[in-house]
Amino acid sequence: MIIDTHCHYDMMPNPEVYIKNVERKGDIAIGMTNLPSHFQMGYPFIKLLHNVRLSLGFHPLLISDNQNELKLFGKMLDKTSYIGEIGLDFSKEGYSTRDIQIDVLSQLLIMLKGKNKILSVHSRRAEKTLLELLKKYEIKNVIFHWYSGPVNIIKEIVDQGYYFSINEAMTLSENGRKIIAAIPRERILTETDAPYNSYCSIRNVLEYVHLSERDIHENFMKLINRLKYLK
Repeated sequence: MIIDTHCHYDMMPNPEVYIKNVERKGDIAIGMTNLPSHFQMGYPFIKLLHNVRLSLGFHPLLISDNQNELKLFGKMLDKTSYIGEIGLDFSKEGYSTRDIQIDVLSQLLIMLKGKNKILSVHSRRAEKTLLELLKKYEIKNVIFHWYSGPVNIIKEIVDQGYYFSINEAMTLSENGRKIIAAIPRERILTETDAPYNSYCSIRNVLEYVHLSERDIHENFMKLINRLKYLK
């Protein structure tokens, strides 16, 4: 069983074909959305499936132009156990909107505090700030997606009980390999970030980290079992 904890099948050329293939194979795919309105559109098509889930998201790079969707995020919150893609982006692309990002993310985390959810978070160039916000609002179940930040923060993330989702692109860069080496094996999950990532082989990730599909499934189930129920 292949488990993809972070992809964007709603952005794929043929999402219906992709979804049917995942269901047929018995794999697991958790699809991110970039805006609450995207989740609202996709949810009716996904809610009855077994292995394909849809996450409620609010991408940090889209926050400044879509603050009017904050209420919709709250309205959709009880329809899924998965939240993503949310987070912060202080790269050159997002730095000018960092204050708005922090404000809106704080409002999202207030909504999520104490909820039965698993978060997939974006943390580019904002790793420490994001971690502090997650701690402040006592968010329990978090997956750091495609982590690219300082290695010395990884232990603090692990100590919070959080996970990391690893993709093939990370295994091909020097920085990515250093990051992977610092993550405990029991906190590794797999992702593709498709279709945005050109390197999408989860099997290649498994080979690189010397973990089996069963190992990843066990890690995933430990996270899932923290929840009382799944949607």
